[in-house]
Parts: sequence; structure tokens; C-alpha cells
Amino acid sequence: MSVIQQFFKEHGISEVEAIIPDMAGVPRGKIMPAAKFAEDEGMRLPESIFLQTVTGEYPDDDRAISPSEIDVVLKADPSTIRVVPWTAEPTAQVIHDSFYSDGRPVTMAPRYLLQHVLELYAQHGWEPVVAPELEFFLVEPNIDADYPLKPPMGRSGRPEIGRQAYSIAAVNEFDPLFDDVYAFCEAQDIAIDTLIHEDGAAQMEINLLHGNALSLADQVFLFKRTAREAALRHKMYATFMAKPMAREPGSAMHIHQSVIDRRTGKNVFSDAEGRPSQLFFSHIAGLQKYLPAAMSLFAPNVNSYRRITRHHSAPINTQWGYDNRTAGLRVPVSNPANRRVENRIAGADANPYIAIAASLTCGYLGMIEGLKPTEPVTGSAYDLPFGLPRNIEEALRLLRDCRPLLEILSERFVLAYAAVKENEYETFLQVISSWEREHLLLNV
Repeated sequence: MSVIQQFFKEHGISEVEAIIPDMAGVPRGKIMPAAKFAEDEGMRLPESIFLQTVTGEYPDDDRAISPSEIDVVLKADPSTIRVVPWTAEPTAQVIHDSFYSDGRPVTMAPRYLLQHVLELYAQHGWEPVVAPELEFFLVEPNIDADYPLKPPMGRSGRPEIGRQAYSIAAVNEFDPLFDDVYAFCEAQDIAIDTLIHEDGAAQMEINLLHGNALSLADQVFLFKRTAREAALRHKMYATFMAKPMAREPGSAMHIHQSVIDRRTGKNVFSDAEGRPSQLFFSHIAGLQKYLPAAMSLFAPNVNSYRRITRHHSAPINTQWGYDNRTAGLRVPVSNPANRRVENRIAGADANPYIAIAASLTCGYLGMIEGLKPTEPVTGSAYDLPFGLPRNIEEALRLLRDCRPLLEILSERFVLAYAAVKENEYETFLQVISSWEREHLLLNV
């Protein structure tokens, strides 16, 4: 009996959700009775699913897919099977990988992208270790998109009206919700380390335990859905928009990353004497050099760039520093075994597979090219010039023009990703905002 079939038997599973992450990190797939789950032969979805935008459209530029609109085969990864704890019927969910009928992987699939980058590390005897930190807001239900978002009512019956960073009482306002979040995460083996209240009104942050990069990307992918489902139970929304409210800070997905030697299990960022190694500095230098060109992979939406503003708790450049939260790249205080760098640039709206793959790719290029970083910044990096693209259009242009990134991520992935993001951008440009009506209607 296979691992999956054994799981079905032990948990009395009657339904299965066969899911994949699309370009935006949205779960797509099929729901079926457990008895019909096609584990051996797989299931089929149209290849174009990876070109679907967040608005449900498809770009005119479809060069990344076959002109005959072929199907791709979904194959279950047995290590990802979990229960779906909020359903009425005993339901399992399984994350799938995507292949063509001849067995070739679908190279534009986000999960494959991360697997490919991890294989490059493995060829050098390395294995990345990551620990994502994910920020999000709780908001009142918003059924009319023309109205701004508002903080929800807590158990006191009052919404937050000021900043409550690290407040235990502010978290306690939503204890019933977080009881469900913890229970749902435990049922799905999502390893939450800590939960804190962030700077914004009803803004929270969860830290996941460090580990294998693919496993952590899976956990972030599942956590986003988990938080939304738990919030709906309590008549709230959980949103991972990068900048959901105008006068509040944005939400990030900080990525702590280090690299271990697969043979010895030791952190290659520290030398035999426990000092920072040359590989450590080269990894930082790679992030500094290539993050601007990879920006669209960390800030994938028009809204993402509203977060990247000076003095608003978000980095504006690729400066690095020791225990410096104003820098895009922070080196936390740690012992030699846990030496790491924290990439603070990605937004919470980023696809975790793509963002982690891109962050590791930048560091990898620095390691194999033997790059050297700038001197660490000791003051506020907010006072230094912008070093990152300010909009999705510029970011996509830089990505297309960066040959080293194209060679690792593949031109096909970049072609598909850019087509999706450009279509979303063009759709956004058709919308006239309230700011334009307020300030331009009678004044220009």
C-alpha cells in the first residue's frame, strides 16, 4: 500500500484536493472522491493554467505554452499529503508536481523552479536552509472594493486605532481566531515558531521553523490558505497584500537563508574558526548584485511597490548590515552554526516558491562568481538612495535583461511570468482611482 493510500485509510479520507501553486501562488487543481484519486497515472490540467492571471484572464503573449493547448500531468508528492482540517467531510490535500506526457517537467511551474535551484546547490554539495517570516493583516469583511479596508473588531468589541507592535494584549484580542490557526497548522504539520503583533493595526507575523527550502515553501503556501479559512470562521479577512491600508506599514515575507555542507552538515557561512567565511560574503554580494533584477519575483503586483517606500519599515535598497533592520539584507546576531542572512525585500504577496528560489539564486550566483559585498552599513539605510525598481514595469525589464538569472530560472519561466505580470499591469491601468478623481477631476 502506498504512503498516500495508507494515509487515506488511517484518516478515513473520503475526498481529496489535488493542488498545484500557480504563478501567483493560488492553489489550483481538482477535488475528487478518494476512491477515484489517480495516484499512479496522475491527473491532467491544461498547460495554460500557469498563464492565468489573478483577474482570471490569460495574456495575449502565450509563447510559453504549446499552440495546441496541451494538458500537463499532475503527479502527487507523497511527502505533502495532509488533512484539510476545516472541512465537514474527512478531506486530504496533496501538492502535485507538473510534467508533460513524455515525462519532462513543466519548467515554468513555480514548484519546479525551486526544485531546480536546489539541485544546482546539490551539485556543489550544498543544501540551503531557510526560515520564512510572514506578515499579514486582519481586516473587516470588505464586500465593496471601492471602500478602504478597516481593522476588525476584537473580543473587546473595539477595533485597533493605534500601533500595537509586540503587544500581547493586542494578539489576545483575536485569541479565538488564533486558537483555530494553531489547531489547523498542527493538523497540517505547519511548524509555527512564534506569533507576534507587528507595527500595523491588526497586523500579525508568524515565523516558521527553519528547514528544507521546498518544505518551507509548501508550508507558506498552505499557511496562507489556512489563515484565510480561519479568519472567515470569525467573520474577518486575512490578507497578504503587500500594502493593504494607506497609512499602515506593508506586509513582508522575510527569508532567512543559510547553506550547509551536505557531507558534514556544517554551515558553510562559517569557517573552521567560527568566523564569517568567504562563501558567506559572496552569498551576500550575490544578493546585492542580482536582487534588483529579480525584484519582480519578490514584488509581483502593482500594489507591491506601495510597500517599498522610505521610512515605512521596508527596505529601499540592497545595503547589508549586522542586526540592521533598515537594510535590505540583515545579518542577525547568531552563533557560527546559525550564521545566516535575512532577505527583507520580498512582500507577503509573493509566491513563496518563486521568492525563495529567486533569493537562493541570487546568493548562489554570488558564491559561484566569488563576488565581494560592499562594506556593511552602520547607520540607517533608509537615508541612502533607492536601489530597487519602483514599479513592476521597470522590474520586469531588468529581469529580462539579466542573463545570469535567465540561465538559471530559464527563459521559458521568465517568458511565462512576464506575460502574466504584464497582462495584470495592463488590466490595472484601465482602472481610474479615487485619488485621480479627487485631485484631477476639477483641478487640471
